[in-house]
Amino acid sequence: MNVNTVLGFDYGEQRIGVAVGQTITASATPLVTLNAIKQKPDWLKIEALINEWQPDLLIVGIPYYLDGRPSEMTLKAERFSRQLEGRFNLPVNNVNETLSSFEAEQEIQKKMKINQHNKQEIDKMSAAIIVQSWLEHNQ
Repeated sequence: MNVNTVLGFDYGEQRIGVAVGQTITASATPLVTLNAIKQKPDWLKIEALINEWQPDLLIVGIPYYLDGRPSEMTLKAERFSRQLEGRFNLPVNNVNETLSSFEAEQEIQKKMKINQHNKQEIDKMSAAIIVQSWLEHNQ
């Protein structure tokens, strides 16, 4: 399969960070943070992003405890991954994203003070870190 464009997701029950990646440039760009609707993904906005970017592949960050054990969020993110694949008939790769939110927070903290308003920035930056990780390991 020839992959040029990927969309990455940092799944959360409140928000889902989304980023786009290009295999040609091996770069990821934070796009948007989508707010959940009653703890469910906003499927209409996800569909609009998929229609806009026409990705060849979707990437979902799967969180684990630092010791590698799955958490409750691991199962929820895996479910989200299966739902993406089923709804949009696109291949989905899962990436261990244990520290992506922490890395994103560190990156943003260099630029501004973290507060509740920055959570949107952290989520989409986390998605970009997930995509960048996939790009680095799949080139």
